[in-house]
Parts: sequence; C-alpha cells; structure tokens
Amino acid sequence: MAENERVDDGVVPATERRKHSREFKETVVRAAMQPHVSIAAVALHYRLNANLLRRWVVAARQRASGQPAPDEVPLQTAAFVPLQLQAPVAATDQGEIRIEVRRGAATITLYWPLSAADDCATWLRGWLR
Repeated sequence: MAENERVDDGVVPATERRKHSREFKETVVRAAMQPHVSIAAVALHYRLNANLLRRWVVAARQRASGQPAPDEVPLQTAAFVPLQLQAPVAATDQGEIRIEVRRGAATITLYWPLSAADDCATWLRGWLR
C-alpha cells in the first residue's frame, strides 16, 4: 500500500468549529421564528444543529422581551439552609434481627441484636450450608 493511500477505518475525522456572522444568525433566526415553521427544518436547510438554532431563537426572544440572555444571567448564590438532625439512636435502642425458620411442623425463632448484624450474617451463612 502506498503512503498516500488512506484506509477507511470507520473513524469520522474531527471537524473544525464553525463561526457564523451576526447577519447569518439573524437570517436563520428570522426564518425559524416564522409561524408554522419547524426549527428542525430550518436547521436542516442551513446545515445547522437544531439544538444550536433553538438556543439562538430562545436568546433572540429573550432579547426582544428585554430579559437577559441565559448566559448573561448572573449566578445567584444559594442561601444557607440549616437542617435539624435527629440525635443518633443508641446501640441499645436499635432493635434486633428476627429470623424465623420453619421445618415441617417445627418453628424456630431467633432474635439477634442489631449491633451484631455481621455476626448474625456469618452464623446464618454457616447454618445455610
């Protein structure tokens, strides 16, 4: 294979970011804001991404209504909201694990302290083998 031959490996080459003039944007936005016109159809016609055109249209509508564009809105800092937390439950008040095993007519109920849940799990794994 010669050096100047390219192999099509299925990879799409990166494209450079396009820059559009103000006049072009105004023309496209005016076309997209016409009644009964799809933004997606206008975007296809002008070979633009529909989401990009939608952002341009939203920004144009906000400028027309006197509202700042979304990227011009100052960020507001969130106010501190104190939370009331409940006191932690003491180990003795945590309750217990209850395991009930039925085999035939016999029923066995086992109560295990919740504070020793790891020991209960180990015992149960061994018992189930």
